[in-house]
Amino acid sequence: MSNTIGSRFKLTTYGESHGLAVGGIIDGCPSNLSIDFEAVRADLARRRQGAARQEEDAVEWLSGIKDGITLGTPIAFSIKNKDTHPEDYEALKDCYRPGHGDYTWQQKFGIRDHRGGGRASARETVARVVAGAVAKQVIAPVEIHAEVAELGPEAEGDTRGGIVSCRISGLPAGVGDPVFGKLNARLAHAMMCIPSAIGFEMGSGFAAARMKGSEYVDRWIGERLKVKGERYADATGTSPLTSTNHCGGVQGGISNGMPVEFRVAFHPVVTLPGEVECLTESGELRMVTVGGRHDRCHVLRTPVIVEAMAALVLADFLV
Repeated sequence: MSNTIGSRFKLTTYGESHGLAVGGIIDGCPSNLSIDFEAVRADLARRRQGAARQEEDAVEWLSGIKDGITLGTPIAFSIKNKDTHPEDYEALKDCYRPGHGDYTWQQKFGIRDHRGGGRASARETVARVVAGAVAKQVIAPVEIHAEVAELGPEAEGDTRGGIVSCRISGLPAGVGDPVFGKLNARLAHAMMCIPSAIGFEMGSGFAAARMKGSEYVDRWIGERLKVKGERYADATGTSPLTSTNHCGGVQGGISNGMPVEFRVAFHPVVTLPGEVECLTESGELRMVTVGGRHDRCHVLRTPVIVEAMAALVLADFLV
Protein backbone atom coordinates (compact mmCIF):
# COMPACT_ATOMS: atom_id res chain seq x y z
CA MET A 1 0.00 0.00 0.00
CA SER A 2 1.33 3.44 -0.91
CA ASN A 3 0.98 5.77 2.07
CA THR A 4 3.79 8.24 1.32
CA ILE A 5 3.96 11.19 -1.07
CA GLY A 6 7.18 13.03 -1.91
CA SER A 7 10.87 12.18 -2.05
CA ARG A 8 12.63 15.14 -0.35
CA PHE A 9 9.70 16.63 1.55
CA LYS A 10 7.72 13.51 2.41
CA LEU A 11 4.40 12.87 4.10
CA THR A 12 3.34 9.45 5.34
CA THR A 13 -0.21 9.23 6.70
CA TYR A 14 -1.86 6.61 8.87
CA GLY A 15 -5.22 5.78 10.39
CA GLU A 16 -8.74 4.66 9.48
CA SER A 17 -12.04 6.52 9.47
CA HIS A 18 -13.37 5.02 12.69
CA GLY A 19 -10.10 3.93 14.28
CA LEU A 20 -8.49 5.58 17.29
CA ALA A 21 -6.72 8.33 15.36
CA VAL A 22 -5.40 9.57 12.03
CA GLY A 23 -2.13 11.38 11.56
CA GLY A 24 1.13 11.60 9.74
CA ILE A 25 4.90 11.93 9.70
CA ILE A 26 6.53 14.78 7.77
CA ASP A 27 10.11 14.02 6.84
CA GLY A 28 12.41 16.56 5.17
CA CYS A 29 10.99 19.74 6.69
CA PRO A 30 13.81 22.31 7.06
CA SER A 31 15.01 23.23 10.53
CA ASN A 32 14.49 26.60 12.24
CA LEU A 33 11.07 27.19 10.70
CA SER A 34 8.69 28.93 13.09
CA ILE A 35 5.38 27.09 12.73
CA ASP A 36 2.21 29.17 12.61
CA PHE A 37 -0.11 26.80 14.46
CA GLU A 38 -3.05 29.15 13.99
CA ALA A 39 -2.68 28.78 10.22
CA VAL A 40 -2.85 25.00 10.68
CA ARG A 41 -6.03 25.33 12.76
CA ALA A 42 -7.55 27.69 10.19
CA ASP A 43 -7.03 25.20 7.37
CA LEU A 44 -8.52 22.40 9.46
CA ALA A 45 -11.57 24.60 10.11
CA ARG A 46 -11.98 25.09 6.36
CA ARG A 47 -11.95 21.34 5.87
CA ARG A 48 -14.71 20.92 8.50
CA GLN A 49 -17.00 23.41 6.76
CA GLY A 50 -20.48 21.92 6.55
CA ALA A 51 -19.29 18.44 7.51
CA ALA A 52 -21.90 15.93 8.62
CA ARG A 53 -19.38 14.42 11.03
CA GLN A 54 -18.34 16.74 13.84
CA GLU A 55 -14.71 16.26 14.84
CA GLU A 56 -12.57 18.61 16.92
CA ASP A 57 -9.47 17.91 14.82
CA ALA A 58 -7.15 18.86 17.68
CA VAL A 59 -3.57 18.20 16.55
CA GLU A 60 -1.11 16.59 18.97
CA TRP A 61 2.44 17.33 17.83
CA LEU A 62 4.58 14.38 18.88
CA SER A 63 8.06 15.16 17.56
CA GLY A 64 10.17 17.40 15.36
CA ILE A 65 9.11 20.74 16.88
CA LYS A 66 10.50 22.47 19.99
CA ASP A 67 9.08 25.75 21.27
CA GLY A 68 7.28 26.18 17.97
CA ILE A 69 10.48 25.81 15.91
CA THR A 70 11.18 22.86 13.60
CA LEU A 71 14.24 20.78 14.45
CA GLY A 72 14.83 19.32 10.99
CA THR A 73 13.87 15.90 12.34
CA PRO A 74 10.67 14.01 11.41
CA ILE A 75 7.52 15.83 12.51
CA ALA A 76 4.99 13.33 13.83
CA PHE A 77 1.43 14.37 14.65
CA SER A 78 -1.80 12.70 15.64
CA ILE A 79 -5.49 13.65 15.54
CA LYS A 80 -7.84 11.55 17.64
CA ASN A 81 -11.12 10.37 16.16
CA LYS A 82 -13.78 11.29 18.69
CA ASP A 83 -17.09 11.45 16.80
CA THR A 84 -17.07 7.81 15.72
CA HIS A 85 -20.12 5.58 15.26
CA PRO A 86 -18.66 2.31 13.91
CA GLU A 87 -21.86 0.43 14.76
CA ASP A 88 -23.66 2.39 12.02
CA TYR A 89 -21.82 0.31 9.41
CA GLU A 90 -22.60 -3.21 10.62
CA ALA A 91 -24.95 -3.77 7.66
CA LEU A 92 -21.94 -3.37 5.34
CA LYS A 93 -19.79 -6.00 7.02
CA ASP A 94 -20.52 -8.63 4.38
CA CYS A 95 -21.57 -6.55 1.38
CA TYR A 96 -20.18 -3.93 -0.97
CA ARG A 97 -21.70 -0.53 -1.70
CA PRO A 98 -21.98 0.55 -5.34
CA GLY A 99 -19.51 3.23 -6.43
CA HIS A 100 -17.20 2.73 -3.43
CA GLY A 101 -13.87 0.99 -2.96
CA ASP A 102 -15.38 -1.75 -0.78
CA TYR A 103 -15.13 -4.48 -3.41
CA THR A 104 -11.80 -3.42 -4.90
CA TRP A 105 -10.07 -3.15 -1.51
CA GLN A 106 -11.34 -6.64 -0.60
CA GLN A 107 -9.95 -8.02 -3.87
CA LYS A 108 -6.60 -6.27 -3.37
CA PHE A 109 -5.92 -7.03 0.29
CA GLY A 110 -8.28 -9.88 1.17
CA ILE A 111 -9.57 -7.82 4.09
CA ARG A 112 -11.10 -4.39 4.62
CA ASP A 113 -12.32 -2.06 7.32
CA HIS A 114 -16.03 -1.65 6.58
CA ARG A 115 -16.45 1.11 9.20
CA GLY A 116 -16.98 4.19 7.07
CA GLY A 117 -14.64 2.95 4.37
CA GLY A 118 -11.65 2.56 6.69
CA ARG A 119 -8.55 4.08 5.16
CA ALA A 120 -10.35 4.77 1.87
CA SER A 121 -12.49 7.33 3.70
CA ALA A 122 -11.97 11.06 3.16
CA ARG A 123 -11.31 11.23 6.91
CA GLU A 124 -7.68 10.43 6.06
CA THR A 125 -7.34 13.79 4.27
CA VAL A 126 -7.26 15.61 7.61
CA ALA A 127 -3.62 14.54 7.91
CA ARG A 128 -2.88 15.94 4.46
CA VAL A 129 -4.36 19.29 5.46
CA VAL A 130 -2.11 19.47 8.53
CA ALA A 131 0.99 18.63 6.52
CA GLY A 132 -0.11 20.92 3.71
CA ALA A 133 -0.45 23.82 6.14
CA VAL A 134 3.15 23.22 7.18
CA ALA A 135 4.26 22.89 3.54
CA LYS A 136 2.64 26.25 2.72
CA GLN A 137 4.91 27.85 5.32
CA VAL A 138 7.93 26.07 3.86
CA ILE A 139 7.31 27.40 0.33
CA ALA A 140 6.40 30.99 1.29
CA PRO A 141 6.23 33.51 -0.37
CA VAL A 142 4.69 31.22 -3.00
CA GLU A 143 0.92 31.38 -2.48
CA ILE A 144 -1.77 28.82 -3.29
CA HIS A 145 -5.45 29.64 -3.52
CA ALA A 146 -8.21 27.16 -4.41
CA GLU A 147 -11.94 27.77 -4.58
CA VAL A 148 -15.12 26.12 -5.81
CA ALA A 149 -15.57 27.05 -9.46
CA GLU A 150 -18.71 25.06 -10.18
CA LEU A 151 -21.24 22.87 -8.39
CA GLY A 152 -23.25 20.08 -9.96
CA PRO A 153 -27.05 20.24 -10.20
CA GLU A 154 -28.92 20.21 -6.93
CA ALA A 155 -31.83 17.81 -6.50
CA GLU A 156 -33.92 17.02 -3.45
CA GLY A 157 -32.66 13.92 -1.66
CA ASP A 158 -29.65 13.49 -3.93
CA THR A 159 -25.94 14.29 -3.87
CA ARG A 160 -23.78 16.44 -6.13
CA GLY A 161 -20.18 17.04 -7.12
CA GLY A 162 -18.34 19.99 -8.58
CA ILE A 163 -15.12 21.56 -9.82
CA VAL A 164 -12.38 23.27 -7.79
CA SER A 165 -9.99 25.73 -9.44
CA CYS A 166 -6.53 26.44 -8.07
CA ARG A 167 -3.98 29.19 -8.73
CA ILE A 168 -0.36 29.17 -7.58
CA SER A 169 1.24 32.62 -7.55
CA GLY A 170 4.85 33.63 -7.06
CA LEU A 171 6.38 30.37 -8.29
CA PRO A 172 9.60 31.15 -10.16
CA ALA A 173 10.42 29.71 -13.55
CA GLY A 174 12.38 26.46 -13.55
CA VAL A 175 10.39 24.23 -11.16
CA GLY A 176 9.78 20.70 -12.46
CA ASP A 177 11.79 17.57 -13.28
CA PRO A 178 11.31 16.24 -16.82
CA VAL A 179 10.81 13.69 -18.16
CA PHE A 180 8.78 11.74 -15.61
CA GLY A 181 8.76 14.32 -12.81
CA LYS A 182 7.04 17.12 -14.68
CA LEU A 183 5.40 19.73 -12.48
CA ASN A 184 2.04 19.26 -14.19
CA ALA A 185 2.34 15.47 -13.94
CA ARG A 186 3.18 15.63 -10.23
CA LEU A 187 0.26 17.98 -9.60
CA ALA A 188 -2.08 15.70 -11.54
CA HIS A 189 -0.93 12.70 -9.50
CA ALA A 190 -1.41 14.54 -6.22
CA MET A 191 -4.89 15.79 -7.11
CA MET A 192 -6.08 12.43 -8.37
CA CYS A 193 -5.04 10.95 -5.00
CA ILE A 194 -7.82 12.98 -3.34
CA PRO A 195 -10.95 10.90 -2.69
CA SER A 196 -13.72 11.53 -5.27
CA ALA A 197 -11.35 13.26 -7.72
CA ILE A 198 -12.40 12.22 -11.22
CA GLY A 199 -10.67 14.70 -13.53
CA PHE A 200 -7.72 17.12 -13.81
CA GLU A 201 -6.81 19.80 -16.32
CA MET A 202 -4.11 22.48 -16.59
CA GLY A 203 -4.69 25.92 -18.07
CA SER A 204 -7.22 25.68 -20.89
CA GLY A 205 -7.32 21.92 -20.38
CA PHE A 206 -9.65 19.95 -22.64
CA ALA A 207 -10.81 23.17 -24.29
CA ALA A 208 -7.33 23.40 -25.84
CA ALA A 209 -8.13 20.35 -27.95
CA ARG A 210 -10.79 22.40 -29.71
CA MET A 211 -8.49 25.41 -30.34
CA LYS A 212 -6.31 26.15 -33.34
CA GLY A 213 -2.60 26.37 -32.64
CA SER A 214 -2.67 30.09 -33.40
CA GLU A 215 -5.31 30.50 -30.68
CA TYR A 216 -3.62 28.31 -28.09
CA VAL A 217 0.03 29.39 -28.19
CA ASP A 218 1.05 31.71 -25.33
CA ARG A 219 2.96 34.51 -27.04
CA TRP A 220 5.89 36.23 -25.38
CA ILE A 221 5.60 39.87 -24.42
CA GLY A 222 9.10 40.38 -25.75
CA GLU A 223 9.66 44.00 -24.82
CA ARG A 224 9.12 43.13 -21.17
CA LEU A 225 11.75 40.41 -20.98
CA LYS A 226 14.92 41.24 -19.12
CA VAL A 227 18.31 41.09 -20.78
CA LYS A 228 20.01 37.77 -21.45
CA GLY A 229 21.48 36.22 -18.34
CA GLU A 230 18.87 37.66 -15.98
CA ARG A 231 15.61 36.13 -14.83
CA TYR A 232 12.54 36.92 -16.85
CA ALA A 233 10.21 39.60 -15.48
CA ASP A 234 8.24 38.37 -12.48
CA ALA A 235 4.84 37.19 -13.66
CA THR A 236 3.29 38.03 -10.31
CA GLY A 237 4.17 41.71 -10.71
CA THR A 238 3.31 44.16 -13.48
CA SER A 239 5.30 42.45 -16.23
CA PRO A 240 3.83 39.10 -17.28
CA LEU A 241 5.85 36.74 -19.44
CA THR A 242 3.10 35.91 -21.92
CA SER A 243 -0.08 37.58 -23.10
CA THR A 244 -2.18 34.49 -22.31
CA ASN A 245 -1.79 31.49 -20.02
CA HIS A 246 -3.41 28.62 -21.91
CA CYS A 247 -0.64 26.27 -20.75
CA GLY A 248 -1.46 26.94 -17.10
CA GLY A 249 2.02 28.20 -16.25
CA VAL A 250 3.86 24.98 -17.15
CA GLN A 251 5.75 24.32 -20.39
CA GLY A 252 7.86 21.25 -21.03
CA GLY A 253 6.93 20.09 -17.54
CA ILE A 254 8.65 23.16 -16.00
CA SER A 255 7.10 26.30 -14.50
CA ASN A 256 7.53 29.35 -16.73
CA GLY A 257 6.98 32.08 -14.13
CA MET A 258 3.32 32.63 -14.97
CA PRO A 259 0.70 31.65 -12.38
CA VAL A 260 0.17 27.88 -12.30
CA GLU A 261 -3.53 27.27 -12.90
CA PHE A 262 -5.45 24.01 -12.85
CA ARG A 263 -8.86 22.53 -12.07
CA VAL A 264 -9.96 19.34 -10.33
CA ALA A 265 -13.35 17.68 -10.91
CA PHE A 266 -15.02 15.75 -8.07
CA HIS A 267 -17.81 13.27 -8.69
CA PRO A 268 -20.95 13.35 -6.52
CA VAL A 269 -20.94 11.60 -3.16
CA VAL A 270 -21.72 7.96 -3.94
CA THR A 271 -23.31 7.15 -0.57
CA LEU A 272 -26.91 7.81 -1.53
CA PRO A 273 -29.70 8.42 0.97
CA GLY A 274 -32.22 5.66 1.61
CA GLU A 275 -31.91 2.05 0.54
CA VAL A 276 -29.08 1.12 -1.82
CA GLU A 277 -28.64 -2.10 -3.79
CA CYS A 278 -25.42 -3.67 -2.53
CA LEU A 279 -23.52 -6.77 -3.62
CA THR A 280 -23.01 -9.42 -0.96
CA GLU A 281 -19.80 -11.42 -0.59
CA SER A 282 -21.70 -14.43 -1.96
CA GLY A 283 -22.57 -12.53 -5.14
CA GLU A 284 -26.21 -11.70 -4.39
CA LEU A 285 -27.87 -8.28 -4.57
CA ARG A 286 -29.34 -6.95 -1.33
CA MET A 287 -31.15 -3.72 -0.51
CA VAL A 288 -29.32 -2.04 2.40
CA THR A 289 -29.97 1.19 4.26
CA VAL A 290 -26.47 2.59 4.64
CA GLY A 291 -25.93 4.07 8.09
CA GLY A 292 -23.48 6.72 9.22
CA ARG A 293 -23.28 10.44 8.51
CA HIS A 294 -22.51 11.45 4.97
CA ASP A 295 -22.16 14.79 3.23
CA ARG A 296 -24.62 15.54 0.46
CA CYS A 297 -22.07 17.82 -1.21
CA HIS A 298 -18.45 17.48 -0.16
CA VAL A 299 -16.99 19.87 -2.73
CA LEU A 300 -17.18 22.90 -0.42
CA ARG A 301 -14.66 21.15 1.83
CA THR A 302 -12.17 20.20 -0.90
CA PRO A 303 -10.41 23.50 -1.82
CA VAL A 304 -8.20 23.35 1.27
CA ILE A 305 -7.32 19.73 0.44
CA VAL A 306 -6.39 20.77 -3.10
CA GLU A 307 -4.18 23.51 -1.65
CA ALA A 308 -2.56 21.05 0.74
CA MET A 309 -1.71 18.56 -1.99
CA ALA A 310 -0.31 21.32 -4.21
CA ALA A 311 1.80 22.63 -1.32
CA LEU A 312 3.21 19.14 -0.68
CA VAL A 313 4.21 18.82 -4.34
CA LEU A 314 5.88 22.25 -4.38
CA ALA A 315 7.67 21.71 -1.06
CA ASP A 316 9.10 18.49 -2.45
CA PHE A 317 10.51 20.45 -5.40
CA LEU A 318 11.71 23.49 -3.44
CA VAL A 319 13.26 22.26 -0.17
